[in-house]
This record gives sequence, structure tokens and C-alpha cells, in this order.
Amino acid sequence: MNISRFISNRISDTGTQSFTASVTKIAIISIAIGLAIMIVSFAILEGFRNQIQTKIFSFAAHLQVKKYDTNNSFEGEPISTRLVESDLKDIPDIKNMQPYSFKTAIAKAGDEVLGLILKGVDRNYDMGPMRENLVAGKTITFTDTAASNDIMVSQQIADKLKLNIGDKATFYFIQNPPRARRFTVAGIYKTGLEEFDQAYVIGDMQHIRDLNKWADTLSGGYEIVLKDFTKIDTVANVIFDKMHYDLQLQKITDQYAQLFDWMKLLKKNVIIFLVLIIFVATFNMVSTVFIMILERTNMIGLLKALGGTDRQIRSIFFFRGLNLALKGIFWGNVIALSFCYIQDRFKLIPLDPENYYMDTVPINWDFPVFLLLNIITLVLTLLSILIPTFMITRIRPVNAIKFD
Repeated sequence: MNISRFISNRISDTGTQSFTASVTKIAIISIAIGLAIMIVSFAILEGFRNQIQTKIFSFAAHLQVKKYDTNNSFEGEPISTRLVESDLKDIPDIKNMQPYSFKTAIAKAGDEVLGLILKGVDRNYDMGPMRENLVAGKTITFTDTAASNDIMVSQQIADKLKLNIGDKATFYFIQNPPRARRFTVAGIYKTGLEEFDQAYVIGDMQHIRDLNKWADTLSGGYEIVLKDFTKIDTVANVIFDKMHYDLQLQKITDQYAQLFDWMKLLKKNVIIFLVLIIFVATFNMVSTVFIMILERTNMIGLLKALGGTDRQIRSIFFFRGLNLALKGIFWGNVIALSFCYIQDRFKLIPLDPENYYMDTVPINWDFPVFLLLNIITLVLTLLSILIPTFMITRIRPVNAIKFD
């Protein structure tokens, strides 16, 4: 039997009225609350990041390749889809490549008129991320015989033009000669991102090809989806070296730099906040063990007089501190995971979509991160427990037994 652990278990049965009992409860509560706040903070932070990135990627992939042009308009010179695919097909980090085109238009529905940007896509375009933004209807239905007249509009555009699912709108394209197309609303989406919701309509790219008199092998650009978004800078350099000289490459992190910079700043602030929480929790543990040693000074002197070594006596308080830390970590996980489940399931905490791009606080279940936070909390707590136990080596049995 481990004598240090045995004594530690016996002294843990301190009466509820003792000062040490109150201090140990405070230590458990501080560790529990500190860990719970850390887990919830990271769950919400990653939830925000994933939600915003998903919304951005539903409209613009990780990388875009288009014709090099000093003109800043949405309608640039076309590129050859075959040329892009042949240049980039051997890059293993690319998950998907999909052509797209833009065309500005004036939409008219009844008495309402609105300037818009039609984003044309084809049947091979990945609509999976876009389905997550749908609030009504469905995605575009492509046909084999002709260009599809289906379009997807944002909730904001639908409200301005007073459109519902199945309604028709006429798009007037400013060119020489001017042309018009009549579309049917198949789906209504909502991302919460003003950059997309107030301007973009998704339709069949074949309409843009017909309007611009492009061949079926031409498009306004190419979107590239990566297998791992964190490698965007590395893969961008590889693509830049392989693509044709008259093309330009644009990263999503540059195109929407304000959003990605905001997420980086948010993460930095959360980390600083969590460091302060860990400091408070470990400081409380140091104070708790220090008080336990002072209250048990007579016992320490007696154990030393009976032949107990400093290491054995330090182990007594180490096991006692470990017991408190494990209790705090257990309850911290219970509190954090319960809160995350309730918020994820019932959406109790609302947000203003105009400021936060979503209507409820998001939760991301990243269990490896949760486990890492538990390990960090346990390790730092155990290290903080060792600090006050060193004072045991300075206690002399004669003085300790007389200590009052």
C-alpha cells in the first residue's frame, strides 16, 4: 500500500465546517469554471470560424483562376477550361475544379427593379455548400437540351423584388445589342454575408456563354477547392508556377481579407482570455495547497519525527491536490459539454445576423481540442501543486509540532 496516498485519502475527510474544506471547494469550483469556459470558448470560436468559412466557400472556392486583366469589372475575358484542367490536373492537393462566369444585369419583377450579378455555374458545380444556405426551394435543375431557366436568389433580393419560389423575373443585360432573359426562382438562400446576399444570383452558365457568344469550352474563370484549406499558401505557389502566363491567381484569404483578419483577431483575443483564466485557476490551486500545508503543520512535524521523508510527505499533498484537480476537471467537462449540447440542440442564445453573420451562437464539436484543453489544465494544475509542497522541506519537526 502507498502510505502517502493512504494518508492523503484519510485527510480528505475533513469536516465541512473547517476552513480547508471551504478553500478546497473554491479550488474545485475555480478549476471547473475555468475549464468549462475554455471548452465553451473554443467550441464557439471554431463554430464561428467554420460557419463563416462555409458561407464564404459556398460562393467562392479557396482559389480562383481567371484571365489577367487590369479591368476591375466582373466581366473579364474568358479562359479555356481545357487549358486550365490540363495545367493543374496533376496537383494532388486539389479536390475539385469548377468553371464559373459573371454577368451584370438589371432584374425586373413587377414594378421592382434591382441591379444584380448573375453567377453562372454548370452541372458539375458542387452545390453541397449552397444547400446549407437554402431557406426555401431547391438548387438549379440542369437540362441536357437547353440552358436551365432556374435561378437561386438571396432572401434579401427576394424581399426587394417581392419574389417567391416559382415566381419569374426578367433580367436585362447591358450589352450591344441589349439582351433579356426570363428566369424562374427555384431556390432562396441566406448566408448573412452582405457581400453575397445583396448582389448575387446563381444561374446556368450556358446563358452567359450564349449572351457573350462563347464556345462551350470557355468560362469567365475557374474555382479551385483544396483538400486542406490550411495549405492554401503552399498550393497557391504550386498552381502559380504551373498555370499559363496570361492567367492570374487569387486566394480567398486576399479576396475577403477583412473577414479572415477578423477571425484571426477573434482567435487571438480568446487565447489571451484563456491564458488569464488558466493563471487564476492555477493560482487558486497553489493557494489551496499552501493553506492545507499550514493547517497540517503539526501533522507534518509528527510524520517527520516518526521517520517520514520529505518526498513521502510532499506526495501526501500532491495526491490531495490531484484529487481536487480531477474533481474540478470532471465537473468542468460536465458543465461545458452540457452547455454546448443545449445550445447546439435548442439554439437558446440568439445573435444579430447583421453583426455576426448568423442568427444563433454556433457550436463546433472538436473533441481533440477538448481533450487537449483537459490535458493542459491537468498538467498546469499538477505543476502548480508542486510549488507549495517545496516548503515542506523547510519545516523542522520540533518547531512544527509546537506550531499553533
